[in-house]
Amino acid sequence: MNIMEIRYKRLRDAMAEKGLDAVYVNAPENYLYMSHFDNPDGYMLITKDKSWLFADFRYFEAAKLEAFSCCTVCEPRKPGLSEIVNEYNLKTIGYEDQALTCYELYSLKQQLTGCDFVPTGNMFSSIRASKTPEEIEAVVKAQRIAEGAFRHLLTMIHYDMTETDVVAELEYYMKKNGSEKPSFDTIAVSGAQSSRPHGVPRPVKLEKGFLTMDYGAMINGYHSDMTRTICIGKADADMKKVYDTVLKAQLAALEYVEAGKPNKDVDKVARDIIHSAGYEGCFGHGLGHGVGLLIHEDPRVSSGAGDAVLQVGELITIEPGIYIEGKYGCRIEDMVYLSENGKQNLTDCPKELIEI
Repeated sequence: MNIMEIRYKRLRDAMAEKGLDAVYVNAPENYLYMSHFDNPDGYMLITKDKSWLFADFRYFEAAKLEAFSCCTVCEPRKPGLSEIVNEYNLKTIGYEDQALTCYELYSLKQQLTGCDFVPTGNMFSSIRASKTPEEIEAVVKAQRIAEGAFRHLLTMIHYDMTETDVVAELEYYMKKNGSEKPSFDTIAVSGAQSSRPHGVPRPVKLEKGFLTMDYGAMINGYHSDMTRTICIGKADADMKKVYDTVLKAQLAALEYVEAGKPNKDVDKVARDIIHSAGYEGCFGHGLGHGVGLLIHEDPRVSSGAGDAVLQVGELITIEPGIYIEGKYGCRIEDMVYLSENGKQNLTDCPKELIEI
């Protein structure tokens, strides 16, 4: 089966399990996933054997050329949802309760009277968690661009740069080398600011100490995600201990992780190393998360993952960190693909401590 057939089979199997006649799709990432067309303002209606893609005048011409061949491309109201629902006698419609606003759901119910609306919950995120080779290829392309940006930065970084300068250099390099846009708001925080896992870059000169950079590129809508921490100036003994502990925790988790293991156990491997080194309470986030059409998606790799078990086809990050409030922080992040042939680290970038 081609990528289109795989996606529609997965969705229709899930629809059958929920007893749905159709699914109304409005989340941009799922619209893209099911149509191969990027339109943040569009929506779709997918039944057991048909698919309609609605795109207004701004996107209509492009949609006809770029969308999957199985999609019937329509302008809103030509035909409208109600006409399709009536013609095909659709009674039970799934909606994306994680993306549809209360007002939008109310409007749908007013438009499609006589239909039962069923929340789809994590149906789409579960389907998207298993990546095809084509999806992984896009992620790898994005990741190679991000790695190039890191290597580029190391050749020209200097003490007079600001945190926002670092962001600009990383993002400019990625854009010049084929990235559609940054995966998310690039993080580049130095000195005491690095103790904030998602600190906001400032227009101030780089402070001595750790510089943590968390960023990614995007290809065909697919994100990459990596974090590297370097040192501005020389690292003292305490900083080296922090860095070495984070690296040790990451390498241990990378060695342990594989399909079939509980998500929370992978988190525990890294967390136990950090805690035993004397940094309990300094690693407050989960070890990792899925990456794909969203920068954070299923599965979650954390102590709160419950009974979840890692599956073949999943793509996750492994990103332990230590953050000492008011002092500094350090994080190292790679992406790992759990393929049928075993795990593959998709990140190819230096991890030894670099001092500038």
